[in-house]
Amino acid sequence: MLTNDTLKFLKELSKNNNKEWFEKNRKRYDNAQTEIKTFIAAWINNYGKKDESISHLDPKKCIFRINRDVRFSANKAPYKNNLGAYLTKGGKNTNLAGFYLHIEPNNCFFGAGNYMPMPDQLAKIRQEIDYNFSDFKKIISSKKFKDSFGDLSQENKLKRPPKGYDENNVAVEYLKLKGFTVFKKLSDEEITSKDFVKTITELSATVKPFIDFLNGAVE
Repeated sequence: MLTNDTLKFLKELSKNNNKEWFEKNRKRYDNAQTEIKTFIAAWINNYGKKDESISHLDPKKCIFRINRDVRFSANKAPYKNNLGAYLTKGGKNTNLAGFYLHIEPNNCFFGAGNYMPMPDQLAKIRQEIDYNFSDFKKIISSKKFKDSFGDLSQENKLKRPPKGYDENNVAVEYLKLKGFTVFKKLSDEEITSKDFVKTITELSATVKPFIDFLNGAVE
């Protein structure tokens, strides 16, 4: 399970985001890495029983680096203030829809979907929603889905329908999206609970039809 030690390390890192402090606390970082790797392995093992497409994943390859790429950023802080992991059947570098866990004190969340599909993928997903909107609507309108996630994120949504689609299209509000994601906020107490593997496994299973729809559109 994840512990408060990891959250405490991240909280202190946010106030001391520099190489000198990080190196002095590297052992704490290594312990946090061990915790998240162990947790991700348990998540893969539990959820992999329901979805064989992710059962083969290597936990180490699902976790994002804590180092920031500062080359094109005004923020030159060398480290992220969070730990994150992404599970998708092709591995986190394939740009397929998958499951995301974000660990940050007072800002933990579970996310799922395809956050930034490439232009060709975006076109295919929109086409699939247009052609099979009844199936898509059924997935995102199910009680378990709505209770867990509400609606899709509206981030970066277009004001007008994308080229080739009419304002009167029944799916138009979803066709305007540039990413297809859902999120569920998690408390620090939830992610450090001994039951959190069960919780995230259930969330993953609930959102699986949505993930399958998105990946089916681009594969």
